[in-house]
Amino acid sequence: MPSERKHIVIVGGGYVGMYTALRLQKRLRGELRRGEIAVTVIEPQSYMTYQPFLPEAAAGNLEPRHVVAPLRRVLPRCRIVNGYVTRIDHASRSVTVRPAGARTAGVPERTIGYDRLVVALGSISRTLPIPGLAECGIGFKTVEEAIFLRNHVLHQLDIAASNPDDEEVRRRALTFVFVGAGFAGIEALAELEDLARDACRFYPGIERSDMRWMMVEATDRILPEVGPEMGRWTTEALRRRGIEVKLETLLKSAEKRHIVLSDGDEFDAGTLVWTAGVKPHPVVKESDLPLDDKSRIRTTDELTVEGLDGVYAAGDNAAVPDRSGFAEFTAPNAQHAVRQAKRLGDNIVADLRGEPRKVYEHKYVGSVASLGLHKGVANVYGLKLRGLPAWFMHRTYHLSRMPTVNRKFRITADWTLALFFRREIVSLGELESPRQEFELAAGRTAKDG
Repeated sequence: MPSERKHIVIVGGGYVGMYTALRLQKRLRGELRRGEIAVTVIEPQSYMTYQPFLPEAAAGNLEPRHVVAPLRRVLPRCRIVNGYVTRIDHASRSVTVRPAGARTAGVPERTIGYDRLVVALGSISRTLPIPGLAECGIGFKTVEEAIFLRNHVLHQLDIAASNPDDEEVRRRALTFVFVGAGFAGIEALAELEDLARDACRFYPGIERSDMRWMMVEATDRILPEVGPEMGRWTTEALRRRGIEVKLETLLKSAEKRHIVLSDGDEFDAGTLVWTAGVKPHPVVKESDLPLDDKSRIRTTDELTVEGLDGVYAAGDNAAVPDRSGFAEFTAPNAQHAVRQAKRLGDNIVADLRGEPRKVYEHKYVGSVASLGLHKGVANVYGLKLRGLPAWFMHRTYHLSRMPTVNRKFRITADWTLALFFRREIVSLGELESPRQEFELAAGRTAKDG
């Protein structure tokens, strides 16, 4: 890369990373074409996942490929490097990258220098040292987790139907526990329960009443983002569907899939989903960037990193001051991430052109959540909706935020087809071990390793 070219490196290709790059593509079109500026996006995956649509993908309402945006197609003027950033060293203005194929093809780590850096690593699931959680729990942040969970839930129905005389096996297979009653947990629980309810018609030996669905929440309410009133309504709506909602309850143990709760309840469960919060990506903690007590990057309201020149951060890995007065810092959600990315991109352009930066300030407009097919809850600009109107608003809002016209049309097509055909009820669990059949053919057994 010529030394005179300004190099902007974006670490992370999620909401903040992709939308910041999109903004830079638009605002710096001439500079990028003339080679005066280069933008590099470093991301392990080749796509950005639109997480609000993960519950619908898990429930079979959307094709998994339609809820992701391919980075190379969306960002044709940027350089995409697929790999993991293992270290950020601002003292030397460089990041260390373990490229894709480092383990399987022996590709060595390398260092990439930058003039300006955007840290958009996002977050990972925040777990607790609960016995058995790491062994049998599953998160709900990626499309891979969503599809695994869909296959897993249907496989549990297969297990129950194939063991009609073993009540203990059936009971464990048909027990589904979710921990954490935020958007991810509630929407995943509601959509998958809807899926399982539909699937029961194809399993003559399984009734809806045979299944046990449970939400475990440590606080005294669910969906705090939609307000107390709508949170209470959601709780009652779930309970009317036969879903147990345990508030002010903790998961104490999950060893060998034996669930122990703080209220004294104990039982076996074939499924344990953990959605109890997130924490900043661990690479942030190992960097030389300034952090707060929650390991988030200390960021100004202009989305620059405190005390550093040429470094910007936003999204889940940043402590961005909330100028609206709603809270001390902006919430780690898609609504803020997309808007922060736009302001961040504009501020980078302002710095490059010697213009003043602007602060990030976004008035909270409300929240929407899906509770399964034709069911939802919403609190937007003080307007409280539930049922079909809220579900329709949820779909409309998130469809408008999905990047690219291509993906908007594909999602709309999925929904349109769903009006005329029932969703597919099939488990493709073998995708988890695609070589098993070939190993069998080659005479290799599990004992052979």
